[in-house]
Amino acid sequence: MDISINASFLPHTDPDASLAFYRDVLGFEVRSDVGYEGMRWITVGPAGQPGTSIVLEPPASDPGVTDDERRMIAEMMAKGTYAGILLATDDLDGSFARVKAGGAEIVQEPAEQPYGVRDYAVRDPAGNMIRVQEIR
Repeated sequence: MDISINASFLPHTDPDASLAFYRDVLGFEVRSDVGYEGMRWITVGPAGQPGTSIVLEPPASDPGVTDDERRMIAEMMAKGTYAGILLATDDLDGSFARVKAGGAEIVQEPAEQPYGVRDYAVRDPAGNMIRVQEIR
């Protein structure tokens, strides 16, 4: 059986700020930008990898989510504990310089981790944790 990851979802609180971060700071391609009933879903992905995408979605857009759950999601997003993603690069220092120059909120500068990887961490405009590790 051959199964691959097609898309992952991350919430956004400001679609324009998220679009600018993923497109201009991380250098991702915009694959689609769809609005519906006052909400917006933006699909982005790394250049040269058309089969892998991140869908930036309105948080708690599911009609089955209660108002209390929406508040909890908003609180977790504000703390950076709701969602995250792990990316990889063969140029960690160059990647870090680009995201730092782009104004990203730096959580951790490049460092060797005790579990055997070198990585850094930033938060996107919605508070999602993004860790970028070096491919060795």
